[in-house]
Amino acid sequence: MKILFHTINYIPELTGIGKFSGEMGSWFAEQGHDVRVVTTPPYYPEWKIRAGYRKYWYAREMIKGAKVIRCPFWVPEHPTGLKRILHLASFSLSAFPVLLYQSVFWRPDVVCVVKPPAFSLPTAKLAAMLGGARSWLHVQDLEVDAAFTMGILKGKWLRKIVLGLESWLMRRFDLVTTISDRMLEKIKGKGIVAEKSTLFPNWVDTSAIFPGEHPSVYRSELAILPGTMVALYSGNMGEKQGLETLIDAARHLRGEARIQFVLCGEGAVRAQLEKDAQDLDNVTFLPLQPLERLNDFFNMADVHLLPQRADAADLMMPSKLGGMLASGRPVIAGALPGTEVAQAVEGAGIVVPPDDGEAFAVALRELADAQGRRAALGRAARQRALDFWDRDKILNACERRLIELCQK
Repeated sequence: MKILFHTINYIPELTGIGKFSGEMGSWFAEQGHDVRVVTTPPYYPEWKIRAGYRKYWYAREMIKGAKVIRCPFWVPEHPTGLKRILHLASFSLSAFPVLLYQSVFWRPDVVCVVKPPAFSLPTAKLAAMLGGARSWLHVQDLEVDAAFTMGILKGKWLRKIVLGLESWLMRRFDLVTTISDRMLEKIKGKGIVAEKSTLFPNWVDTSAIFPGEHPSVYRSELAILPGTMVALYSGNMGEKQGLETLIDAARHLRGEARIQFVLCGEGAVRAQLEKDAQDLDNVTFLPLQPLERLNDFFNMADVHLLPQRADAADLMMPSKLGGMLASGRPVIAGALPGTEVAQAVEGAGIVVPPDDGEAFAVALRELADAQGRRAALGRAARQRALDFWDRDKILNACERRLIELCQK
């Protein structure tokens, strides 16, 4: 197949949508498919275009068999609601002529747009129509629903108009996929018929992330004393993550030397988190770690932390969860009962109320006192990753679905 991907995030970004879009493009190329990608220069989660990439014009490169075209766009230094909208719109505008050219002259079999941003839906659908290709929408994040639910966007009539337009656009696609069962239910609620929608979850390379046989060298590098339980968060530090809950938990555990928090990542709220934690000696901040050290880094943890804002429940599925489970460590997740995150963690960790730092602290104390329980939950976590999050199983199923789509 000839597949044209349209996504705002792509490798070498290490977290979130960029990681999965990049791995997806590379995997399809490795299977012998002809892959092209229309994307941006890497900028996330730092919200700054990385050194060595063009800011103001187009560029091409080859990454693991995929031809990547990077489009210029605007990146706000301090993203807010309106700035985010302009940021997303700038990418959709600059990518539009590239999409049209690739569709008309290269003639792909499938045009895949990764959402967010919703701004890219009409341009991707038009490109597919002009090129005679099948159109595939992959929803990583119901960002429009989340923006209104979390108060980033407001207004009853604005919500009705924007969500109505989004639903109309989504129904125009030949295939709509998303990463969790609850998100799939919400998509069907937008009028997408069952025959055109399917589950396509995120994954983890279980051969790259696995329980280590020896203590992680990170523990000595960070001077973590033997017997100290490391509680690790690694990923984007944005508004949706509810990371202030972890600072609150650390404050409740202040003075308990047996528990050390390590918060790793970049994002819009990192500076505020560091300010809030400046008087806490049980919190260590790290930048994102190199991909080649990721397994050793995950193995530094005794427990993984997965906070989440209550109002974001089931509007997204944290992509970092797969790696947490694959490392063979228990997860403490902030999630409401019955949500998909809660179901994914039950039996492989502890689920606590979201936005509740004290509940996180209580759960950490419980696991600090129960090494045997930690080990049992960790084994269950690893098995769950093998059963439900394995990369090749998931991408092979996706490939079969696309082949069926093209043969119709």
